[in-house]
Amino acid sequence: MSDSPTAPGREAWGWLPEWARPLEHERRGLGSLRLAETTILILLGIFLAVATVNDVVQQTHVNHRLKADLLTWRTVTGHDYVNLATEQDVKTYSTRDTVCGNVTPGAPGERAQVCLMLAGAVVSGMRSISGGYYLPPYKADLRANRYKCFGLAAETDLCALNSPPAGSPPSPPLPLGRP
Repeated sequence: MSDSPTAPGREAWGWLPEWARPLEHERRGLGSLRLAETTILILLGIFLAVATVNDVVQQTHVNHRLKADLLTWRTVTGHDYVNLATEQDVKTYSTRDTVCGNVTPGAPGERAQVCLMLAGAVVSGMRSISGGYYLPPYKADLRANRYKCFGLAAETDLCALNSPPAGSPPSPPLPLGRP
């Protein structure tokens, strides 16, 4: 047992190589320990700052895109609904988003819904429509419930139903591309 008050602290760092262990006292004439620690702290601070800025910029772009998605849906359908369901493509991390809303006024999902698939960059506050489909009332957005696919949704076979279920209103064709 050592009579040095710092001995237990030194043993805690025993798993590190000798050159990486903290020193009890700075060697005379060398400021290398302080220089190394300062350099590491500065590099760590720069790394954290860059990561934070990157995250904030990425989230800002996502928010801008989602706002454009809602405006595009409202413009194309002619409905100024507030309660729209937006789904991002989180499986492949693409910028393809799907926005669903009622065809006629009512509570969300209470009426037949039109879902638009939006892709591409935001231009003048809007995005291009790459496809879409319709959903019957009170049904989840699953392939088995989708009907009248158009554009990319039809090409990738996202609809299981060939015709609208009983009681669904007729689905007018919606334009593809930029509104």
